[in-house]
Amino acid sequence: MKNFLIRQAVESDLKTLLQFEQALIEAERPFDPTIRKGSLHYYDLKEFIVNKDAEVLVAVVDGQIVSSGYGIAKAARPYLDHKEYAYLGFMYTLPEYRGQGINGKIIETLTTWARGRGLEEVRLTVYDDNAPAIAAYEKVGFKKHIIEMRILQTSQDS
Repeated sequence: MKNFLIRQAVESDLKTLLQFEQALIEAERPFDPTIRKGSLHYYDLKEFIVNKDAEVLVAVVDGQIVSSGYGIAKAARPYLDHKEYAYLGFMYTLPEYRGQGINGKIIETLTTWARGRGLEEVRLTVYDDNAPAIAAYEKVGFKKHIIEMRILQTSQDS
């Protein structure tokens, strides 16, 4: 495994981060038929980089950004035992750097960030059919919590 550095993202990283976002969207399309066709964005990455309630991280190897992730403070539903939680997303690692613990280190750094903000609850979402991602998240301590289900009703169903 190569040595890597985890650091906060800066605006000059946006070109690479936007490429990661598109790669992530393409990787998720097979899991979710409801993702619109064509060009789209999941995130306002520039806003996340400057947002005081968010932390965008990158992993760098030999001067190249190879992985990313963000954490953001979110309001919890009013019936839960916590008022806020940290939501993690934008977990992407270039394929040739997967399996080296880089994403785990990003998650560790983001959970430390969350703890420093008093956020004890940390959540993320992952597609149920994305077994490699689920395994990676379980490896760093996440547990399955809830499954969101859907049904598509078409005019033919009537």
